[in-house]
Amino acid sequence: MARIVMKFGGTSVADIARIRNVARHVKREVDAGHEVAVVVSAMAGKTNELVAWTREASPMHDAREYDAVVASGEQVTAGLLAITLQNMGINARSWQGWQIPIRTDNAHGAARIKEIDGSFLIKRFQEGQVAVVAGFQGLAPDNRIATLGRGGSDTSAVAIAAAVKADRCDIYTDVDGVYTTDPRIEPKARRLDRISFEEMLEMASLGSKVLQVRSVELAMVHRVRTFVRSSFVEPDAPGMGDLLNPPGTLICDEDEIVEQQVVTGIAYAKDEAQISLRRVADRPGVAAGIFGPLAEANINVDMIVQNISEDGKSTDMTFTVPSGDVAKALTVLDKVKQTVGFDAIQHDEGMSKVSVIGIGMRSHAGVAATAFKALSEKSINIRAITTSEIKISILIDGPYTELAVRTLHSVYGLDKQ
Repeated sequence: MARIVMKFGGTSVADIARIRNVARHVKREVDAGHEVAVVVSAMAGKTNELVAWTREASPMHDAREYDAVVASGEQVTAGLLAITLQNMGINARSWQGWQIPIRTDNAHGAARIKEIDGSFLIKRFQEGQVAVVAGFQGLAPDNRIATLGRGGSDTSAVAIAAAVKADRCDIYTDVDGVYTTDPRIEPKARRLDRISFEEMLEMASLGSKVLQVRSVELAMVHRVRTFVRSSFVEPDAPGMGDLLNPPGTLICDEDEIVEQQVVTGIAYAKDEAQISLRRVADRPGVAAGIFGPLAEANINVDMIVQNISEDGKSTDMTFTVPSGDVAKALTVLDKVKQTVGFDAIQHDEGMSKVSVIGIGMRSHAGVAATAFKALSEKSINIRAITTSEIKISILIDGPYTELAVRTLHSVYGLDKQ
């Protein structure tokens, strides 16, 4: 017998027929004798609808009331799944985040989980009950519902798995695992049997939409073995009930991966914008004067490059932000222009960031050179480069995104079995 947390995303619970299919997946694990908790998202499209309603009511709405509205989508799904399971003869009960309780900080709309007492759910397991938990929500210090940001049900599931010391956390979605790159761009992309926490964290933060970044961080910190699986595979298909190696991709410790590839995958993120500050004063505290106010405005700055200006007395500072944050970033920078000291601001939108990821890069030289040569041969100009131990990120013009992804996927042999 094992303890399993199962999470189902919006497309998996999009209507009653799909909720019945999800219930069959849950029943399979219950019939095998496992203790099961289920975390659910809102039905597909429901959160977008609720968000739109709050904005229509007032563009400058109270974040606490926003949370009260958008958290209702998961509550509906949890209740419907519990009813469906009960109808199948399974002892099930739905629970909201505040009933567990999942305690968060006070950042309504983008709260972070602070603590979960697993004893409540463990008691339910001992009573033979399947706990169906509304994902994406918790209880803030002000005693109100707080939501965890888009994709937050993934984080709910991993946090609950850590709290109850689950043997496994299964993230069911509309894909059957993590691929070497986006199969919509490169049909030769392969599903990975295993990927390390660190690699998955990079993939998630650099554009892969399979898992929310925070959920991977939690899984890595608490060593929660996490499977990415498809809810659209028949619940009774061969191998679906395998406790140790079910179909999908296992996200695990690096030590569990026997054959390490130099490069594991290629990720990309579109709609990046490049902002350049020309002839910035070259003195201590300037970088803090630029990036501090941007951080306070919740603008996510990514690639940063600093060069000596042509006059040799100042520097040029170039960095990237999401395209949707350009206007806000330019407003912030305009306010600090006199304090910081720079001559001009330039910006270009429609950029893309393509990243090469792999734990094997730590012990292999020439990985970056291979990427640069391959892109050069395709006449793809590189705007900026950042690196870490296990990734290389390259900023390019947006129209070349798909060509760059296919080129890098091929040059590292990821299209070969």
